[in-house]
Amino acid sequence: MSGPYIVEMHNITKTFPGVVALDSVDFRLKAGQVMALLGENGAGKSTLVKILSGVYSRDSGSIRIFGKDIEGNLTPREAQQMGVAIIHQELNMCSHLTVAQNIFLGRELRKGSLLDNRTMERKTQTILDSLGIDLDPNTLVGDLAVSKQQMVEIAKALEANAKILIMDEPTSALTSVEITQLFSLIRGLKQQGVGIIYISHRLDELQYIVDAVTIMRDGRFIVEQQFSDITMSQIIGHMVGHEIKEKYPRVQVEKGKAVLTVTGLSAAPNVHDVSLTVHEGEILGIAGLMGAGRTETTRAIFGADPKQSGTIEILGHEAKIKRPRDAIKAGLVLAPEDRKKDGLCTKLSVRENIALPNLDKLVNSFGVVNRKKEREMVDQVIKDLQVRLASPEMNASSLSGGNQQKVVVGKWLARDSKVVIFDEPTRGIDVAAKVEIFQLMNKLKEQGIAVLFISSEMTEVLGFADRIIVMCDGRITGTLMQGEATQEKILELATRFEDKLNGNKGIETL
Repeated sequence: MSGPYIVEMHNITKTFPGVVALDSVDFRLKAGQVMALLGENGAGKSTLVKILSGVYSRDSGSIRIFGKDIEGNLTPREAQQMGVAIIHQELNMCSHLTVAQNIFLGRELRKGSLLDNRTMERKTQTILDSLGIDLDPNTLVGDLAVSKQQMVEIAKALEANAKILIMDEPTSALTSVEITQLFSLIRGLKQQGVGIIYISHRLDELQYIVDAVTIMRDGRFIVEQQFSDITMSQIIGHMVGHEIKEKYPRVQVEKGKAVLTVTGLSAAPNVHDVSLTVHEGEILGIAGLMGAGRTETTRAIFGADPKQSGTIEILGHEAKIKRPRDAIKAGLVLAPEDRKKDGLCTKLSVRENIALPNLDKLVNSFGVVNRKKEREMVDQVIKDLQVRLASPEMNASSLSGGNQQKVVVGKWLARDSKVVIFDEPTRGIDVAAKVEIFQLMNKLKEQGIAVLFISSEMTEVLGFADRIIVMCDGRITGTLMQGEATQEKILELATRFEDKLNGNKGIETL
């Protein structure tokens, strides 16, 4: 049961040069409450919690924490001392240090002039036990799975006496089993009176842990409501300002000839004798649990990882792909899982990101870029994909997640690519941006481009793919057509470990 208000923010306003990030926003949180903070990319969620955690200063408005009015602006240290902690989507851990050393980093206990490692390890074990986390305090954090690292971050916050915990996209890199463990931990924190601000684009998971929702749009407060009193359609409507009638807008296109044919593909350590085919006007989904080999398969096809065996054909002709440049030349391109790390040069402009892989089309015989051609190419990509931006000269890092994804895809479409592989294209983007990405994939489908689509969100694969192949332990364990596929059938195929023992060859059945 939630208690009194421990956070009260009223009329919070924050501007950056040329942008009103927050416009008179209100926010409240009770002890023992999980409050979902929802909104599209750019709604102002991150700015609001950064003000609460002392990273940003507010221009105006009032803040009260645990009944105390905050005069002036908080510093991060002051916010931490008041019990505010934030678990970032990209974890801030020192991988070369142990669990105990990370938990006490910056607050080390000493015995005289020496570190009191024994006491820190004992206290770490106590906090881990209280949270039900089975970890050795002396384990190196770099050896832990992401989910365990996340739990170490939570333990670190609680050891520092955090009573207001901000969780930013905490499940984005977790498996279903790990998500269940996290939710169990969150319920335990509620019982201890910890107030949790929960930021997530995965709306389907809210029902399991959330007590109430605060929704923002375009830097403004829209509504605060008990979760039990609001429907998912109403939540989405408040977030985007209009009703989204169809989350997975599929188009019907007659399937054409085979564009991509993969036969007997194997690559260390987790791709074993995989064969698949994608046709013109078809979106082929790849489903499976984390570690099933989905991303490894697409990286081997694209030449990002070396393959041990297998052939790749595009439109009936074998493509000798040893590196990504070979794949690109053959008309096969990849929008990678980590678009910031592998898909974009975030310190370069949007124009430069689109032009860079297309220089062979833009330079003259003297190696000089034809600026007119470049401008026409960039303008065409922005127009065709409806990229929302102030100028092509703005840094790619300044775009929202959905618009970054459009730039990643747009630079490849300028090459008249025949096969586009999307690996987790909707990770970390809001519901309206997801629909735009699906509509982009539909455009490719209508143009006869073959689309290969990986998503960890099973509802996306079920709702959008024309055909689904399921992988387990590096092998294809079955194929399901749109209409016959269910979550139960996918999970059955995704956990079919006995197929490996029985000699399954990982061949897609058509």
